[in-house]
Amino acid sequence: MPPRFVVVIASLLWMGALSCALDLALEGAWKGWKELHGKAYQEEEEAFRRAVWEKNLHRVHQHNVEASLGKHTFQLAMNHLGDLTDEEFNEMLNGFYPEPNETYNKNAALFQGSATPSTPKEVDWRTKGYVTPVKNQGRCGACWAFSATGALEGLLFNQTGKLVPLSEQNLIDCSQKLGNHGCHGGYITRAFQYVRDNGGLNSEQDYPYVGMGDHSSGLISKWSGKICSLL
Repeated sequence: MPPRFVVVIASLLWMGALSCALDLALEGAWKGWKELHGKAYQEEEEAFRRAVWEKNLHRVHQHNVEASLGKHTFQLAMNHLGDLTDEEFNEMLNGFYPEPNETYNKNAALFQGSATPSTPKEVDWRTKGYVTPVKNQGRCGACWAFSATGALEGLLFNQTGKLVPLSEQNLIDCSQKLGNHGCHGGYITRAFQYVRDNGGLNSEQDYPYVGMGDHSSGLISKWSGKICSLL
C-alpha cells in the first residue's frame, strides 16, 4: 500500500476515534458557543477543535470548583479562545520580546520621586473614565499596539476630558518603518515614536481594526495608503 494511503487511513481512524470520545451531552453547549463567537470549521477540523474545547471547558469547571473551596481567589469562564491549545494560545498572545538594549538612551535622566509622596495606595482608572472598553486583538500579534493606544487614550482623556478609542491598525500599518512588524510583533516605544513623528494618531472610528484574520498574511489595511500620513 502506498505511504500516502497509509497516512490518510491513519488520519481517518484517528478522527473517528476522536469523534467517539467526545461528550455527546455537551453537543448543545458546543453549538451555542460556536454561534456566540462566530466559529466555523472545516469538516476535518471540527472534531479536533471540539476535543480541545471540551478539555478547556473541563479545566474551567475544575478551577471554579476549587475556587468555591477557597483554593483560588478568582473564577474562570469560556470565551472566544476556548478552542485553542495551550501551544496555540502562547504562540498567538504570549510572544513578547524585550526591546534591544541598544535602543535605549543611556544618558537619559532617572526619575527622582518625592521624598514624601502623597500618592494613593491604589487607583482604578476605569472608575475615573480613563479606560475604553475591552478590545479584541484577534489572531494578530499586535499586543504592543493595544498597549500603546491604551496608554495614549488615558493620556488624551487626562488632557482633554474626552475618551476616544484610538487606532491600533494605524500603528500596525504605519510604524513598520520604525522596526515594528505589524501582526508579527513590535515595541511600544516605537509605537510612541511613530505617534510623535506623525504628530498624532487616528481614532478607531476613522481607521478601523482589521487585523483579525490570518496573521501569517501580513495584514496591510486597505486604509493604510490613504491615512498613514494624516493625523
